[in-house]
Amino acid sequence: MTDKQFGVFLPVANGGWIVSATTPVLDGGWAQNRDAAIAAEQEGFDFVMAMGKWRGFGGVTNHWGASLEPLTMMAGIAAVTRRIKVWATLHAILHNPAVAAKMIATLDHISGGRAGLNIVAGAFRGEFEQMGAWNEKLDHDARYDLTEEWAAIVKRLWREPRVDFDGRYFKFRDCVSDPKPLHRPELICAGMSARGFEFSVCECDGCFIGGRNEGETADASARARALAAELGKPIKTYCMMTVITGETDGEAQAKADKYRLGLDEGAVSGMLQSYGLAGNAMTARAQGAFMTQAAIGSPATCAGKIEAFLRDCDIDGLMFIFDDYLEGVRVTGRQILPALRSAFT
Repeated sequence: MTDKQFGVFLPVANGGWIVSATTPVLDGGWAQNRDAAIAAEQEGFDFVMAMGKWRGFGGVTNHWGASLEPLTMMAGIAAVTRRIKVWATLHAILHNPAVAAKMIATLDHISGGRAGLNIVAGAFRGEFEQMGAWNEKLDHDARYDLTEEWAAIVKRLWREPRVDFDGRYFKFRDCVSDPKPLHRPELICAGMSARGFEFSVCECDGCFIGGRNEGETADASARARALAAELGKPIKTYCMMTVITGETDGEAQAKADKYRLGLDEGAVSGMLQSYGLAGNAMTARAQGAFMTQAAIGSPATCAGKIEAFLRDCDIDGLMFIFDDYLEGVRVTGRQILPALRSAFT
């Protein structure tokens, strides 16, 4: 068995991960997500994950303006699948840790022990201010301090009969949470700042990393492994990868070019503004329609590119994104994953 893991980042919000008006329609609805998850299980993927999003980016496509709540959606996915791991996302500043612990334990029971938790500590002001959840006193590092307490409480509630906790952000007295999960759910986080990176490696089982190029991604993976070694604990590193396939390299490239030409500049500007960056048309065009690194080509070409990426960057797994999810999951599962599993067995 290969130790590489391959998952699908479900299109829980409209538009998916390509910010363009010319991609196949992804509506962020239940049917598309259900069908993609079932197909992912059938085609041998290891996990599916859903992000949490509370406000979109605007533009002509209203990108990510419509989204399903991830945990309740993943409970539905768990009920219609049997093998694949189901990873849901929770925001530490939105969900009380006792509520979070019980929700994920419930997902673990529904799924028969397949639940995982993606912890988000960060916050985009506009997204959280709209619901009164923005705290001016919590700067970036303080949100991770809060999340560190949050994660400690969740993990203790999963294993201890009663929990007392006297922290800076949370006060718990004789708190109980039963039933316990069937297994301790995997914890993952995508913090890439210095403080976020430290939290991800110290408190989680895996961290999502990235970079503007393969060199930066390889460096991030090496730093994660070095810090984990200092702590005497294991860590898995994951990266996101957009896959655009066609019968030939030229056909796949034509698709990618079409999507780039359809760039929704307004939505990209809104996205950059939510990150606290300048969001004008020039920076939007520089950002482009693709939000992650991409493998573009025939299935054989994509398999070769992905294998090289995994080796060069020393990554434990990839979470795939597609332009057309049903087609992408099936083509990748049947014509790309077998080559990757063979290469890493």
